[in-house]
Amino acid sequence: SPAAINSWFTFRSPLSLSSHCNYASCGTATVLSSFLLSNTNPTTYIKMSLTNPAFSTNNTRPMATSAAAAPGLLQQVGMAGGAAVITVTFIHPIDVVKTRIQISSEYGALGMAGTTKKIISGEGFSALWKGVNAAWLRESSYTSLRLGLYEPCKVAFGCTDPESTTFLKKFAAGSAAGGLGSLAGNPFDVLKTKMMASEAACTPSIVGTAKELMAKQGIGGFYRGIDSNIMRAMVLNGTKMGVYDQAKGVVVQMTGLERTSIFTSFLSAATAGFFMTCTVSPFDMIRTRLMNQPADAKIYNNAADCLVKIVRNEGPLTLWRGFIPIWSRFAPTTTLQLIIFEQLRVLMGMKAL
Repeated sequence: SPAAINSWFTFRSPLSLSSHCNYASCGTATVLSSFLLSNTNPTTYIKMSLTNPAFSTNNTRPMATSAAAAPGLLQQVGMAGGAAVITVTFIHPIDVVKTRIQISSEYGALGMAGTTKKIISGEGFSALWKGVNAAWLRESSYTSLRLGLYEPCKVAFGCTDPESTTFLKKFAAGSAAGGLGSLAGNPFDVLKTKMMASEAACTPSIVGTAKELMAKQGIGGFYRGIDSNIMRAMVLNGTKMGVYDQAKGVVVQMTGLERTSIFTSFLSAATAGFFMTCTVSPFDMIRTRLMNQPADAKIYNNAADCLVKIVRNEGPLTLWRGFIPIWSRFAPTTTLQLIIFEQLRVLMGMKAL
């Protein structure tokens, strides 16, 4: 009987251990015939226990879009948040330079190198990390959600088969995750923008900035620019995750690399970073202008009003002012975030996106 058998059969096979069949649930003829018919390459030994139930299950990693096999929501959000906080610590100086260029034509004329030099000479080297504590809080809320919710959103949109999932569905899933993330991260985004824009010699504190904003504008001040921020987040994350996901398929097909390869992630993320800059720059400009309005004044009523005034007073190309620093920030940020996120997924036993 099956219970009395505790021997091992050795087969030569190119297959993985996921091919094992439990003797207790299969007839002897079925077991032998299925292995003899499917295993003809005499290169790899596979042992099969006829009584060990552990071999009756599939031990492969879960599909990236499998709703049943994916880890919990908190795990995915936590992995995304960890990747984002690590990344922003190194990338924050580029964000400071980009913000200064966007809010001032003087800095815009200086360019990246000139702006960096002026900040360091006038405010000190540490000024390049102004607002980094607010950036950590922003990444812990906003980015953790927009990255961590991408896969659940893909499942919700029916993207369970990588071969048949269209780019539009991937873009929609990324946009939904980005919009939800921006709701949580907007207060920290406002604080970060105001702290980075400050030209004071001493770095403003996040508590002091929050108190000033609360005293002059109330709770609504923390949600200044929320309309443009949601639009920006949806376009940014839709482009980022949609292009990244789509590019991985192209890279794998053209190069033969594995989807889990760091090189695959690097090439795909770099591609996503460029397209993100093209689509997000106008929204980024509008958001920065709205969030950096004086605490006791209101220059723009909303995103549409800001758009009209920028185009009318400064010209349409102003919407892409700071394109190079934005790209300089997006390219390394996207690459580091996604590579770290993918490696954390592998550690959690998940397949690559």
